[in-house]
Amino acid sequence: MQLLETIQVLQKWGKYVVQQSRSNLTKSRKNVNKALYKSIGYNVLDAKNNTSMTFKMLDYGKFQDKGVRGANAYYADSATSGSPFSFKSSSKIPPVEPLADWAKAKRIRLRDDKGRFTKGNYNTIGFLIARSIKDKGIKASMFFTKPYERAFVKFDKEFAFAIATDIGNEIVRQNKEK
Repeated sequence: MQLLETIQVLQKWGKYVVQQSRSNLTKSRKNVNKALYKSIGYNVLDAKNNTSMTFKMLDYGKFQDKGVRGANAYYADSATSGSPFSFKSSSKIPPVEPLADWAKAKRIRLRDDKGRFTKGNYNTIGFLIARSIKDKGIKASMFFTKPYERAFVKFDKEFAFAIATDIGNEIVRQNKEK
């Protein structure tokens, strides 16, 4: 069965989710080097009698989206507290190098009690941030989850109509073959 109408709606749905997710990343200022932004995408596969849709992004996107519970505390919002990711079972800290690069891109520097710059390179800052993330976790941004859930509401009637149209077209096609 050919699902031409359904595939068109899935394409619109995917474009909507990607566009809204990218917009949320930019608005929440989590788009420092645009790597995550550029990696967000979708794919509609139309195999014989099996149409599916997948979304993709860099691995760390799921941690930014769902949040991570820290070893000692976590953000009290319901999204982070329900996150499947946690540092409690691991003694590891997040990788320091990407955090050092992020601190450098954001031009974060160490200061003393009086507000003066102190000694310490970006690797030190990366380590301090990694340790803080392990202790406190990462707050959930829901930059992908919210548009994904809104897409269900936005496209539900259009999707149902497309499926009904495709089924009707298939019935007509099969009746013509008889």
